[in-house]
Amino acid sequence: MKKIKAIISGGGTGGHIFPALSIAGKLMEMNPENEILFVGANGRMEMEKVPAAGYSIIGLDIQGFQRKNLLKNLTLPYKLWKSLRKSRRIIREFQPDIAIGVGGYASAALLMAATQMKIPTLIQEQNGFAGLTNKLLGKKADKICVAYEGMDRFFPADKIIFTGNPIRSDMIPATPESRQEACEYYGLSPERKKILIVGGSLGSRTLNEAVLAWLEEGCQGNEEVEILWQCGKFYKNEIEQKMQQYEDMPWRKFIHFTDFIGRMDLAYAMADVVISRSGACSVSEICACAKASILVPSPNVTEDHQTFNAMALVKNGAAQLIRDNEAVEKLMRATLGLVNQEEKIKEMERNALLLARPDAAQTIAQEAYKLMEKK
Repeated sequence: MKKIKAIISGGGTGGHIFPALSIAGKLMEMNPENEILFVGANGRMEMEKVPAAGYSIIGLDIQGFQRKNLLKNLTLPYKLWKSLRKSRRIIREFQPDIAIGVGGYASAALLMAATQMKIPTLIQEQNGFAGLTNKLLGKKADKICVAYEGMDRFFPADKIIFTGNPIRSDMIPATPESRQEACEYYGLSPERKKILIVGGSLGSRTLNEAVLAWLEEGCQGNEEVEILWQCGKFYKNEIEQKMQQYEDMPWRKFIHFTDFIGRMDLAYAMADVVISRSGACSVSEICACAKASILVPSPNVTEDHQTFNAMALVKNGAAQLIRDNEAVEKLMRATLGLVNQEEKIKEMERNALLLARPDAAQTIAQEAYKLMEKK
């Protein structure tokens, strides 16, 4: 394949960053001489995760629109102007063949600058309800890669390509060997049923409160389960303090919590049931790993798009849904009810795998090449 130079822009959460890294990985597989530069937002997690993956990144001083504190938006026009100016400088210096946006604050400025400078642009929209940034960018983008049907509600139909969401290459269905490796890696009991709890890369207060409420009520139904719980870095200290009161309980050694799970491939491999928010990246990984799941859509997202994501699985018998405002009362009870239904779990796993699009990153990378060659 011909060598290309690509800028990949966006971030803010793992749901944007991991797809971006997957696309970058496929581009490098297609030609190891390809040059890739990331552009993110200063102070956001991409500034740490992208260099850790071996790529260069430049940060913009940009923020999103603050709906809860309108006063914080007073500096937004200046920050956008400043980021546009810096984006144009980045493009002049790097001379990319294509600019790819994955959503998030930084992609707005970078792709706006790219279209103004006649650089081919491709957008990757992860959710079933398009975000404001991508809706605005979609009017001038050359191609728009989507993961859900019906996205012509938001974008010009002739620009849309159905690709699915890019995920990490190690997200595959578990084998007996990978499940054993996972148990050894995390120090888990092979005999017990396993529940994985993930609230996104930053954690989820609702999921944490649901687990804590279950523990406070006596941890009923714990006799046959073991839990791996990603509580998030913002909540780690709080969880540690609350868990200290249970140190002498016999079930305490079967409740494992951490702020961040690095080996998600092994975490999925060991799980019988996954409890998760329904961000696009999480939903795509659950399907690719063929996991039964109980999804709790976050209410703190634009246009309630996580409910839309979750319902794509629920309607196909691949997941169960519990509303955020009901999670503290119902979540753990529903999970413990499901974890011992082996036939139901197998059915949900089969249905989830049917929805998987493991080749999404490859397809998007190929579309980037086509677009560049066409231009």
